[in-house]
Amino acid sequence: MQHAPAARPLLVSALSAALTLTAAACSAGGRAAEGPVGTPPATTQSPATLASPAVPPALTPGQARAALITEADLGETWEPTRGAATWRDQVLKATAERPDCGRLLDVLYTEELFGDTIAPRATAALDDAAGGAQLHYRITSYRAADIDRALTWLGTLPDTCGRFTARAARGAALDVRVADLAPPEAGDARQGLRVTVNAEAAVLTVDLVAVRVGDDAISLTNGAPGEPAEAATRTAVEVGTERLTEARRQGRAQV
Repeated sequence: MQHAPAARPLLVSALSAALTLTAAACSAGGRAAEGPVGTPPATTQSPATLASPAVPPALTPGQARAALITEADLGETWEPTRGAATWRDQVLKATAERPDCGRLLDVLYTEELFGDTIAPRATAALDDAAGGAQLHYRITSYRAADIDRALTWLGTLPDTCGRFTARAARGAALDVRVADLAPPEAGDARQGLRVTVNAEAAVLTVDLVAVRVGDDAISLTNGAPGEPAEAATRTAVEVGTERLTEARRQGRAQV
């Protein structure tokens, strides 16, 4: 899903090796997702006794794309991505002993908050050429109850994974801290986290926000060395929610 790497001289800094854009894959490196976060393990019930797995009526591809944010929404330093920043592999592709903490790292790396079986309806990836931030944005159609279950799970993580040690792919120890992040009052339900990763002499911070609008969800990560711009996260949530709400209204009007 990534594009070819391109030189980014503006991103040479304390995290220069981790900020050069590459075509690194966004898969979880062989770690299979376990279905939507927060869902219980599969049971041995007869299929006749299980709830219908059908996903509610989804946005059309065109409606979902129309609801995406663009670089023009975030400011003049933002542009369409040239590829995944290598800190995604070097920092986020990591493991943790506690299952919930490991799942959080998986979500940050793969962007698959609802599991790998739920394909997003539309995606966008944007880079801040000045500050080295990278923002990934998804719109996913899913059952409202399952979206809310994922939001509830995110809300438990500052307690269960407030601070933990992770191991990067090359074995380096990472000090990870997880805190609540209050997103704008948007949509029907919402949850946010700020995850700070101390890797040797460098610090990476990733904001993770998810918003439910009916049976659709916006999920985004905004990561950067140091701290990502809060204004970009806030604008993405506010503008994106407005567009998704309008796309849903138009979709209902066309039925």
